[in-house]
This record gives sequence, C-alpha cells and structure tokens, in this order.
Amino acid sequence: MITNQESILELQQHTGVNVNRCYQCGKCTAGCQLAEEMDFPPSMVMHMLQTRDEELFQQLLNSKTIWLCVSCQNCIERCPMSIDIPQIMDYLREKSAGEHKINHQSRDIVAFHRAFLDSIKYTGRLYEIGLIAGYKTRTFHLTQDVKLAPKMYAKGKLPLVPEMIKGTRNIKGIFSKTKI
Repeated sequence: MITNQESILELQQHTGVNVNRCYQCGKCTAGCQLAEEMDFPPSMVMHMLQTRDEELFQQLLNSKTIWLCVSCQNCIERCPMSIDIPQIMDYLREKSAGEHKINHQSRDIVAFHRAFLDSIKYTGRLYEIGLIAGYKTRTFHLTQDVKLAPKMYAKGKLPLVPEMIKGTRNIKGIFSKTKI
C-alpha cells in the first residue's frame, strides 16, 4: 500500500471536509439514488479516502462514481456527522478533469456538464437549443432524440432565440475566474 498524505490533506484543505469523521454507518449510501450505478458507493468513497492509499485515490479519480453524483445532498442530510460528500465529489471531479483521468464511460456526462455551463456562460441562463447543440456536437449523438424536437418546439419548449439576462459580462467574468 502506497500512502499519500498529500492528496488527502489537499482534499481536506480545499473542501474543508475531514474524511476521518466518517465512521462508516452507510447511511449516505442507503440514501443515494445512484449508488447502484456507481462503481464505488459514497460510503466506499469515504473509506477509500480514509485509507490514504494513493492507488485507491487514483481509482477514485478514474471512477464513474464522481461523475454520477448529482449533488442532491441526500447523503449530507442522512449523515449523523453532516459530512459534505458532494463537496468531496466536486473536488474529485475537478482533480480528475485537471489530470485528464475522466472515466471513459462518463464522457457523455462531462459533455452535458460542459454544454450546460456554456449555455449559462453565454446567456446567463439555460438556453435549451444551445445545450442540446453543445451536447450533441461533443458526443456525436446527433440523431438521438431527434423525434422529440418538433413536439417540444410546438409546445413552446424550445425557443429559437435565447433569452439573455442583463449583465452577461458579469457572468463571463465569473467564468473567467473558474477552472472550467
């Protein structure tokens, strides 16, 4: 076992979360709607971090788990220690992307995240057609769901022109300060 105190210390400094407070009750995993889809459920993530094993830390950076977490915060609500697992997942996603270790099966999720954020960055709010276009061009799922578009357009759910907020320059300023 190769231990790495630096990775965990950096995680704890960045997130403010002490992983050693977890006593493995499993309530986070029991409340997670996506735990069955994850390669490592939330309680296992906490255990892997507590070991300070560098190999396990790298497995987390390469996992689907960190990209499947939707930050619903059920785990925090159920945790008797109020451990902020979504904050940890955010940190691990950032680290994974920064080190180019995104799990191959998670690329569609990452494409959606980036398309969503691009929509916010340029219009200040969600622009559905921009989101769809950004996602489709990143994933090449060009014909997926194509039959839904006319129905959604007819119901007014897909406006052709984005609704812009005032102060989009401020939004772009916020994004310029992020790592995305």
